Amino acid sequence: MKPVRVTATPAALDLIAALRGRHGPLLFHQSGGCCDGSAPMCYPQGDFLVGEHDVLLGAIGGTPFYISESQHQYWKHTLLIIDVVEGRGGMFSLENGEGRRFLTRSRVFTDAEYVELSQDR
Repeated sequence: MKPVRVTATPAALDLIAALRGRHGPLLFHQSGGCCDGSAPMCYPQGDFLVGEHDVLLGAIGGTPFYISESQHQYWKHTLLIIDVVEGRGGMFSLENGEGRRFLTRSRVFTDAEYVELSQDR
């Protein structure tokens, strides 16, 4: 099976489904710092404008997941694993107030995975 660049835990998929039920289609953008640190941010589609320098990593739970091109340069060797932990969500992210928040975990791709992913570019 071809490696993916982003995946989600069952807990994250459950929260995505609940948020989609309340807000409709969603999108994620991996924050690059600033106000909410490096949290994955969840928005209703159309509320966050994806730019020409954003990279689509894939989809989790049917929801597109983007990262800025500059951030992608730092993370391109890793699989992003979106999880959920207790706590407050990012101030602009839809899970804020849910008592749970999205969290990015990661693991480095194997050499074989990275070579296969590199062939897409």
